[in-house]
Amino acid sequence: MRSKLLPAEQQILTEVDQNRRRFLGFSTMAIVAAHLGLTGCANAQSNKSAVRLSSEGSMPSLAGATEWLNSAPLNRADLRGKVVLINFWTFSCINSLRQLPYLRAWAAKYKAQGLVVVGVQAPEFEFEKNLDDVRWARKSMKLDYPIAIDNDHAIWHAFNNNAWPALYFVDAAGCIRHHQLGEGNYDRAELVIQQLLAEIGNSNVASGFASVDARGAEAPADWNSLRSPETYVGYERAESFASPGGAATNKSHTYALPAHLKLNQWALSGDWTIHGQGAVLNKMNGGISYRFHARDLHLVMGPARREASVRFRVLIDQQPPLAAHGGDVDPQGNGTIVEQRLYQLIRQPEPIADRQFDIELLDAGAEVFVFTFG
Repeated sequence: MRSKLLPAEQQILTEVDQNRRRFLGFSTMAIVAAHLGLTGCANAQSNKSAVRLSSEGSMPSLAGATEWLNSAPLNRADLRGKVVLINFWTFSCINSLRQLPYLRAWAAKYKAQGLVVVGVQAPEFEFEKNLDDVRWARKSMKLDYPIAIDNDHAIWHAFNNNAWPALYFVDAAGCIRHHQLGEGNYDRAELVIQQLLAEIGNSNVASGFASVDARGAEAPADWNSLRSPETYVGYERAESFASPGGAATNKSHTYALPAHLKLNQWALSGDWTIHGQGAVLNKMNGGISYRFHARDLHLVMGPARREASVRFRVLIDQQPPLAAHGGDVDPQGNGTIVEQRLYQLIRQPEPIADRQFDIELLDAGAEVFVFTFG
């Protein structure tokens, strides 16, 4: 989760706990509810309260959206009488992507019973403001619920939000009754949805937990083996940069790899310009290296010039990845950058250990932003 609130250790423990609870059946929902600190009957079809919820104030306006996808503009009056789930996300954020299978499943399962899922695309990087890229993400990620484009972060600030992803649960009267930040706690979230639907007199609320199909980059992280943090390339938030001489900001500079990288250090090679949010390769055959410990390695990147493409080749421990290749490369490590988005470059089988990742960019014009892991 890209957030100021939860440390990585708490996020990991939350997801591990959530994954364990995903295997519980509906017959043990009362045990789940007790484990989560919920009170009352866990069966949402009961007249009794399944989840203790409180008021967090009225839902702020959605009028700050600069555009809407999959829907005409929505306002609070349009949503009155419905249970609304607001999801703050951005399409290159791995934490947001891993939450999407649950949102799709809930939107399908509960739509006929009164649930409206509203995605709020709130960009972190400048390229995420491009509407064509968001349309591409909507199509490729199979999102058919309403999406508000929040390029000015007007909705983000109205909700006083500060995390990707974030969920806000709104009752039929327009009151926020619960919110949660980051990945995990999906069973709790679904119990809240069921409770709010039951509150509007729906006697046929679907019970149990939704079946979720999470594949590729959307699959849950392997939290038990994850030892590498999200790592930004731009100088505004870069850490653990190991190229000799350090970074030369906002100007062309030739970088070299150090003799050795320690765990979670990274370095550039070739002619790059490092700017605030990322770095652009000025000449062909530049590269990036990272010493990491995780099942998955992703890199948010794209062509600096629209409509261009950049070929690349990935190695792990100086060898083609073979069975460890990610969804955006072949077993020999070959791939092409064609959009600005998250690319899954490594998904390795066990055993997970410290590995050296190298990417050679065969053409100039690649722009790279952040490493994420899973």
